[in-house]
Amino acid sequence: MVTLQLRQLDVPPGHRVMFHDISWSEFELILDELGQHRAARLAYSNGTLEIRMPLPEHEVDKELIGDMVKILLEELEIDRERFGSTTFKREDMAQGIEPDQSFYIQNYARMIGKQRIDLTVDPSPDLAIEVDVTSKTQLNAYKALGVPELWRFESGQLYISVLRNGQYLDSQTSPTFAGIPIVEIFSEFVQQSLVEGSSTTLRAFRRWTREWCECPNN
Repeated sequence: MVTLQLRQLDVPPGHRVMFHDISWSEFELILDELGQHRAARLAYSNGTLEIRMPLPEHEVDKELIGDMVKILLEELEIDRERFGSTTFKREDMAQGIEPDQSFYIQNYARMIGKQRIDLTVDPSPDLAIEVDVTSKTQLNAYKALGVPELWRFESGQLYISVLRNGQYLDSQTSPTFAGIPIVEIFSEFVQQSLVEGSSTTLRAFRRWTREWCECPNN
């Protein structure tokens, strides 16, 4: 059997590599060896490990969508704690995931000041966001860990999945932002950013949010 070091592994941007029959202890060792300051994202589900390297446009969309969520929360005066691409994992479930963005909203108060997360006692994030999600492994992990709301941005379109009775159901609305046309608006503003840039787009999105909040029909 040939054993390779992780430093010998080169995953080109936009690609992913899958490993099978990876034990939990091996998964933990891989996390330690790769460290926290890395571009690669990992997903683990029942012995299958995926390592993916995002493209630059993935990072741009990830940051833009995360900033738009923050603007919504600020303008609506909804408290939150943001945990970014934290590794969420549970050994007893053999599941681990690293979202592109993650937010504690309904459970924000429980997470204030948290430096480490233990999902055997801490809740999963209330909202997780993935850009260009194509892996079944990731969805299995989110479902098993009980993430209530998952947003996936793929091919210029936002998709919302809401966890109901242990299964994800597609939804046109977000339980977190009831009444706001999230799917339509986020997709439109991401497309706008391709022409006008992220700074101009985020200012326009903040204006849209304030106008929506001030509308008496909302």
